Amino acid sequence: MSLDPKVQRRQKLRWRIRSRVSGTAKSPRLSVFRSNKDIYAQLIDDATGTTLAAANSRQADIAAIKGNKVERSIAVGKAIA
Repeated sequence: MSLDPKVQRRQKLRWRIRSRVSGTAKSPRLSVFRSNKDIYAQLIDDATGTTLAAANSRQADIAAIKGNKVERSIAVGKAIA
């Protein structure tokens, strides 16, 4: 099954970054995914393969913010920090 060229480009970029970057409990890796409507962020410890913290713009407190995507993205950044 062949993937969409856009998805293939994103996967190739993801694999290249992951070959160089690895997170630890002391210094976790930040993973951010942006869709057309929402933004998702995770702090990942690659040594144990666990997600330490996660935040997204669909959470009730962030989704309640009236404003544009930029304002909700700032709220996601503050929540993950």
